[in-house]
Amino acid sequence: MANKFYITTAIPYVNAAPHVGHALEFVQADTIARVHRLLGDDTRLLSGGDENALKNVQAAEKAGVPVQEFIDKNSALFEDLAKKLNVQFDVFQKGSDKEHHYVASQKLWKLCEHDIYKKSYEGLYCIGCEQYYTKDELNENGECFEHPGKKLELVKEENYFFKLSRYQDTLMKLITEDTIRLVPETKKNEMLAFLKGPLQDISISRSNQRAKNWGVPVPGDDTQRMYVWFDALNIYQSGIGFGWDEKQYNKWWPADVHVIGKGITRFHAIYWPAFLLSAGLSLPKTILVHGYFTVDGQKMSKTVGNIVDPNTLIEKYGAESLRYYFLRELPTFADGDFSERRFKELYNSDLANGLGNLIARVAKLAGATTWPILDVTYEDIFKGTYKKSIEEFHLHDSLSIIWETIKTTDQYINDKKPWTLSGEELKKILTPAIENIRSIAIQLQPFLPETAKKILKQYQGPIITSEPPMFPRIV
Repeated sequence: MANKFYITTAIPYVNAAPHVGHALEFVQADTIARVHRLLGDDTRLLSGGDENALKNVQAAEKAGVPVQEFIDKNSALFEDLAKKLNVQFDVFQKGSDKEHHYVASQKLWKLCEHDIYKKSYEGLYCIGCEQYYTKDELNENGECFEHPGKKLELVKEENYFFKLSRYQDTLMKLITEDTIRLVPETKKNEMLAFLKGPLQDISISRSNQRAKNWGVPVPGDDTQRMYVWFDALNIYQSGIGFGWDEKQYNKWWPADVHVIGKGITRFHAIYWPAFLLSAGLSLPKTILVHGYFTVDGQKMSKTVGNIVDPNTLIEKYGAESLRYYFLRELPTFADGDFSERRFKELYNSDLANGLGNLIARVAKLAGATTWPILDVTYEDIFKGTYKKSIEEFHLHDSLSIIWETIKTTDQYINDKKPWTLSGEELKKILTPAIENIRSIAIQLQPFLPETAKKILKQYQGPIITSEPPMFPRIV
């Protein structure tokens, strides 16, 4: 019986079109999911649309479009981007889905009711984060660290609160013992440091007036809507049957890996487990926290005007080359810079001159000779440092290992000079190179699935010599 593997991306806000940071996370999660599919695990990859945020309502008002119409259009852009990048989402769960998500979120609320109470509150609210902050959590200008330059709103209203403080010691123990595994270690230490301070109860609802009557209604109180971070996190459950298909839910939950950006670590490592503990539900096993893209050395910002549209890059350079750049250039847990200049450099050196050139030159040398079909599975190749790097989520290191094989195979061809040979001598020299190329293709499958498929098609039987360049050089 196959092992179960359930992985999720963060649930992106759909107040605007996706940017290159969303594409990065989609590709990272898809690569991990593909590894497990290739190993024979019963795998499910979920994403969705965080559609109940106040910022979505404000963006729709600004655009002069009904909220539902606005979020439907933007959510579709995220799904479309995933398809263009050959990202295989098994589920894309919308937050506005009344049949599944509303039902699931109201069930979660009811399970947590013993930890929920109502009170009046006044605080500083960041609309970008959809979160209240205390003054000591802000920068020297009194701004949120995630959204510098944006003034916080002073909000006073009556809300429902969740007794987060009740779970402080439990969360400390769970994270310390890696029951909830936080990677990298720096994020684990960051959350443990946060838990050493007094944990404050959190507001988990908004008045209808402030929410503009948008979002999941609070059960038993038609004057309030759920706070977006209570309902959006529950998409991880609502998308797999929680509250509406218990058999499916019990099969997939808990999540094996949540893939998220570093700016929302607290929501996933503190708030989300606390809600689940309160509800008596199982906890996610691993939270993988990746870094951010800067653009030419600057943080992506609408104000600066440096938001990178991944669709434009896909149209210019193709999805496979973009997947390669994301996974090779940016270490999984670090911030990295996106620059089109660097993209072209890496494309030409690694894809055009490296992989593409090796595939073409060996195919030409092999001619129309029939070579034995390689009877190797991904499981056979999944070993050593390649296996370890993937298991530790160092995806860039896995690609480095593959590219070392490309370089050594290329050097082998240069040293042996097979173009000076023929017959059995030629076959003897080319056989190790062809075996390496087939192994390279198999190891590439989770990262560059279409490229791997083309190489295997070209090299599995009679080697095809007349294929067009896999990665034509770009200038």
